[in-house]
Amino acid sequence: MFIFAICMPVVAVIILGAVFGNKPAFNGAAYTFLEQSFGAVATIAICAGGVMGLPLVVSDYRGRRILIRFKVTPTSPALILAVQIAVYALYSIVSLILVYMTAAMFFGYQHHGSWLHFIGAYLLVMVSMFSIGLLVGGLAPNMKAASAAASLLYFPMLLFSGATLPYEVMPRALQKAADLLPLTQGIKMLKAASLDMPMESVILPITIMFVLAVICVGISLRLFKWE
Repeated sequence: MFIFAICMPVVAVIILGAVFGNKPAFNGAAYTFLEQSFGAVATIAICAGGVMGLPLVVSDYRGRRILIRFKVTPTSPALILAVQIAVYALYSIVSLILVYMTAAMFFGYQHHGSWLHFIGAYLLVMVSMFSIGLLVGGLAPNMKAASAAASLLYFPMLLFSGATLPYEVMPRALQKAADLLPLTQGIKMLKAASLDMPMESVILPITIMFVLAVICVGISLRLFKWE
């Protein structure tokens, strides 16, 4: 997690800043390429922790029979999952701070929108992505199954949602496919918040992320497997 949640986002910012500098995102744009990509890069840690880290930890606990021991205690599945969420949320917050500091100190990044809106969108993306991880970790019969499912979710979202390859440079057909990924909707929210775009334009992504979180958390708590 130190590599994927902490180092990888910072390296991505350094590469974007070194390659594109303060170049406009496109001809006539009022913001730079880095300013446009900031929200997307900030989701790398969320995706790593929520979609990859959480399922593997929970399934590992199940495989080592740690969960079955908890079953005979007053401990609930909600408490076990909440502890893991707190750990990976901390990774995500630290990553966001480091990404912002790196972009601002070395490449002159400026946040144009409301920080309140951005933090709200960031937390919603975090909850939504973590809910997917909880669902996979709560239902996977073993660590091998959890790893396979997490990989099938993690790598497409990391590569095609806009977190690494900018959404705007993708061919139109690939953009339509990327729109089916939950993280793509989250990145649209963060871009709107960081670039001071009308939040009304992202009502659909907000709704999708919220509904996804409610469904995944509900299923993971109800069908949680101890062994």
